[in-house]
Amino acid sequence: MKIKSADFVMSNSDVTKCPKTKIPEYAFIGRSNVGKSSLINALTNRKSLAKTSGKPGKTQLINHFKINNEWHLVDLPGYGYARVSKSSKKTFQKFITDYFALREQLICGFVLVDCRHEPQKIDLEFMEWLGLNGIPFSIIFTKSDKLTKNTLPVHIENYKTKMLETWEEMPPYFITSSADKNGCEEVLSEIDRLNKLF
Repeated sequence: MKIKSADFVMSNSDVTKCPKTKIPEYAFIGRSNVGKSSLINALTNRKSLAKTSGKPGKTQLINHFKINNEWHLVDLPGYGYARVSKSSKKTFQKFITDYFALREQLICGFVLVDCRHEPQKIDLEFMEWLGLNGIPFSIIFTKSDKLTKNTLPVHIENYKTKMLETWEEMPPYFITSSADKNGCEEVLSEIDRLNKLF
């Protein structure tokens, strides 16, 4: 898929105020500091479509971007270690779950996971929640350029082993790097495939 246009549409914290259009959308979510904004910018070939920051938790709203005038890319707040107040974090979690539960246009969620780390409880619990609620999702392993060619497959296999303790099969997954754009074309091809089914 060639990205010809990527335009900001709106930000809000209320799923009922999301765009009323019926075009398919794909939500990107992960722990704070997983490299979500950098990956979105790499996917869309834009330097600052999504705001990047050295501070975790920069994204605090539901952000809609229209891609090629055909589908929405949705940038959701990170969960986990963002340094925000407990009341704010509860609000984030509420509208995150509201979004996934209520948004009929959602075709697939992409859960971003930093491939350098051991499987994190919060990621596993979130994916379990998606599964229990029948919400289709894929995993995107980020920051693959930070591991050597020998250690990367080991980390991925360790993650798969952990997932298969509770899942019958591994969800679809992609191995990416926003630095060298590895895996970006595969993610976009998957979105293109799903759009055609839609």
